[in-house]
Amino acid sequence: MFAKKFRLPAIVIAVIVLPASLVWALEFQLGETKDQLKLKYDVSVTDHGTGRVTVVLSIADQGRLKPLNSIDLVIPSKEQIKNGGTGRPDLSLSLAIREVEGKQVARVHLLRDLAERVEIHLKTRHFDGKQEALTWYYHMIPIAEHLKNAGQKTTKKKPAVSEEQPAASAKE
Repeated sequence: MFAKKFRLPAIVIAVIVLPASLVWALEFQLGETKDQLKLKYDVSVTDHGTGRVTVVLSIADQGRLKPLNSIDLVIPSKEQIKNGGTGRPDLSLSLAIREVEGKQVARVHLLRDLAERVEIHLKTRHFDGKQEALTWYYHMIPIAEHLKNAGQKTTKKKPAVSEEQPAASAKE
């Protein structure tokens, strides 16, 4: 009798509560510029001349996105680029962040043709210090713009020492 009495309310509660665990957070790309968000970061791209590049992001100030939850590397699919940004990316992963001289630094080494499509997303759950439930915000940094200005890494070669050293001239 007791089980029959509470069966219907238990089913109703389960129907209401269980779908809440399946809800995904909304993610919004911020349209503001770096200056409007009060972000201070530098992106450097080094072309190694081997078909690979190294991208280094140094963040001095997180601005209005403080605190950042992650710095993600996203490679949109070619179809996603053609469709104006809809669809799933080819690759999305969080980069390791380390502290160097008071700045947060993330580094990645990848193929140049992939780097032409790479975007770095600065992700946060807070915007202007406010947090909304199940909401993420991100600022996108396209690497293609920085790739155009990438300097090719040069290595200084030591001059070859010839076997025949010029003899020191004797003073006459």
